[in-house]
Amino acid sequence: MKYRQLTKEQFESLHEEFSRFLAAQQIDVNEWNKIKEEKPEVAEDEMNIFSDLVWEKVLKETKYLEHHSKHSINLFKCEELQMHRILIKVSDTIDLTSKEGFNWLLENSNDASIEYFKATKKYHKERNEEIFFMVEQGCTITKGTYFDKFSSLISDK
Repeated sequence: MKYRQLTKEQFESLHEEFSRFLAAQQIDVNEWNKIKEEKPEVAEDEMNIFSDLVWEKVLKETKYLEHHSKHSINLFKCEELQMHRILIKVSDTIDLTSKEGFNWLLENSNDASIEYFKATKKYHKERNEEIFFMVEQGCTITKGTYFDKFSSLISDK
C-alpha cells in the first residue's frame, strides 16, 4: 500500500465509487459480503487498492495546502516539479487559530509586526508522496485563496 487505507467515514462517503470499483472487478454485493466473511485478507487488499486509487487522484489534483498554528501560517502551492511556500509569522499576542486573530491578519496584512518569508523547493520524493505526508502531518487541501492573496501582497512590497 502506497498511502493509507481510507477511514470508515471516507469509505461511506465514497460508497458509490467503491461499488463501481468492485463492479469493474465483477464483484457484486453478494460476492463482496462473502469475501468479507470468508476471506477478510482479500477484502482488505481490495480496500487498500481502492484507497490508493482515491489518494492518487486527490493528490494529483491538489494544488494548494495550508497549515495554521497559533502564531504562524504556512501556505503552499504545489506545482508539478516544485513547491512554493509562504510563511506568515505574527507576534505572540495574536492567535491565528482563532477567528479574531485570523481576521486581524487579513485586515492588517501590511502591519510591520508581521513577518513574511517565501521559498521554493524541488520535491525530494515523488510529488504525491510529499503532499500526502504533509496532509498526514496536518496540512489542509485548499483552493489557494490565501496563497494567492499573500503572494500578491508580498510581491507588491
